[in-house]
Amino acid sequence: MRGLLTYGPVLAAAVLLAGCTSKVTRIQSDSTTDLSGSWNDTDSRLVAQEMIGDCLNQRWLFKWDEMKKRPTVIIGKITNQSHEHISVETFCKDIERALLNSGKVDFVATKTEREQVREEKADQTENASAATAKPAGEETGADLMLIGSINTIVDQEGGRAVVFYQTNMELIDIKSNQKVWIGEKKIKKFIRRASASF
Repeated sequence: MRGLLTYGPVLAAAVLLAGCTSKVTRIQSDSTTDLSGSWNDTDSRLVAQEMIGDCLNQRWLFKWDEMKKRPTVIIGKITNQSHEHISVETFCKDIERALLNSGKVDFVATKTEREQVREEKADQTENASAATAKPAGEETGADLMLIGSINTIVDQEGGRAVVFYQTNMELIDIKSNQKVWIGEKKIKKFIRRASASF
């Protein structure tokens, strides 16, 4: 009996810890997995692909095709105006990848990326040989800027909710400030939870 009293708490703790261990299963990175109903990697990838597919099939691109020239695009500000934490950087990279892989446009670095490159050029001016140093003032200027936002509307009652996502994007001619394309993608999710916390 004394042994049971001595080792009982230890055994109970061991059983409790065994029940709390996590199990991880690797899945394909492009698989559709929706655990919480929140915006996820699948939403980001599919919205980017569908919106860029629509963007590249509109009449603004015909002008560049006629000139036998690919327009140069830059990603501007894409803001998260939703009620969730959404990785806008991941979404921007999905957009860039879809645009660049289409082969229909060229791309230039974002403002933050350009600052890093300019620092490297300044360093090369000081430290690299004249034959290999890259000069300033020879960057490619963008023709078009892509901007946008991600918004949500939540309709909730008890443990049930409908979450509506709307992604809006606009392509703007930098020289004229004309909007040459406006696109939107909508996603609606019905979520049922045991405890209501949206």
